[in-house]
Order: sequence, then structure tokens, then C-alpha cells
Amino acid sequence: MENNHLTKIATQVTQAVLELLDQTSLKVGDIVVLGCSSSEVLGQHIGKHSSLEIGQTIIRSLLDVLQPKGIFLAVQGCEHLNRALVVERSCACKYNLEIVSVYPSLHAGGAAQVAAFEQFKDPVEVEHIVAHAGMDIGDTAIGMHVKFVQIPIRTSIKEIGQAHVTFLGSRPKLIGGPRAKYSWNPYQ
Repeated sequence: MENNHLTKIATQVTQAVLELLDQTSLKVGDIVVLGCSSSEVLGQHIGKHSSLEIGQTIIRSLLDVLQPKGIFLAVQGCEHLNRALVVERSCACKYNLEIVSVYPSLHAGGAAQVAAFEQFKDPVEVEHIVAHAGMDIGDTAIGMHVKFVQIPIRTSIKEIGQAHVTFLGSRPKLIGGPRAKYSWNPYQ
């Protein structure tokens, strides 16, 4: 893969996650889930042309932004792993997540999961997670992993490479009806 293409992908990912963080109230210990099709980034059909170089570039770009802020990254696998996620063991322990036994490959988990296993300090797979926000590169369907109530986040980045990209934030439920009062603004 051309270095210019990987540099452009890294720049897009970095800008996208910075804008996501700017529009959400994430704090130390929160989780951002990533769904990623490296095939779609290449302009190919999801699951048909996995690229480890692209997965490595995307994961490194995200970790460069999230790790200094103390925000966990969870990387969703493909349907061949039932959308299980790679997280740091410290994330699994903090949130009492059940660790499962599987090791991702390019065609069962995907390039981003393989790259996460390479780049995380102590990676483990978990079946389920409730993340605080998410980034979906290539329409991989991350909604099942973002807490209710989900909020669509709009950024200036609409594509990473050739893949459509969407973002989700979340907020606590507003309950109580018309008489309820809230001591804070959940949209900030």
C-alpha cells in the first residue's frame, strides 16, 4: 500500500476521533467502540479484501489520541466472531466483562482486531460491551455496543478512505415526564 494513502487514512481517523471527542463528554475510563472494515476503506465489499496495513494505521491513530486521555478503545470483530470485541484486560476488569477465548485473524475478526491484538498492552476478547461512544468505519453496525440513549454525532469526516463513516455518542435517559427537572444538561 502506498505510504501517501496510509498517511491520508491516519489523518482522517485522527481528525474524526478528535471531533467525536469534542462533541461528547467522555472522561477517563470511558469506552469508545470501533467498528471497521478495511475492505470498505479500500473501496471493496466488506469482508472481502482485508488489509492489515490499514487496520494497523487506524488502530495506531486512535490509540495516539485516546490513550493519553485515559479512554479505552474496544474494537468490534466481524460476524464470524459474533461481533466480539478486543479490549485491554484493564477495561474488562474495570467493567466486569466476561473474557472469551478466541484469537482474531484477518478473515475471522478482521484487520482492526488483529492490529488491536498487536498494539494493545494486554488484549482480551469479550462478547458484550456498553461503550459510551463509537466510530463505525464501513457500516459495520456498532449500535449494539453503545449505551442507550444513543446520539448521532456529525463530524466533517464523512469517509475514511472510501468507507462511509458514522459516529455515536450517548447520554443518560431523561425520565420523569413533564414535571421532572434536571440538574444538568445531558446534551453537553
